[in-house]
Amino acid sequence: MPSSRSSVTSAGNTAQTRRFLLTRRNLVILAAAVLVLVAGYLTLAAGHASAAAVILVVGYCILFPVGIAL
Repeated sequence: MPSSRSSVTSAGNTAQTRRFLLTRRNLVILAAAVLVLVAGYLTLAAGHASAAAVILVVGYCILFPVGIAL
């Protein structure tokens, strides 16, 4: 009679397959956040500090949390 418990390997890991917790939508939003951050730092390097600040805030305070939360 098979057991309902998952078998444990010698390393202590379960033999069940592991799921990746982030979906495709999360990864797309996180990739967009990285691109926005790169654009923000490039804007900062170009000397437009005010515009760079807005772009970086959007990346760090909006896109990253949304990408993780959804």
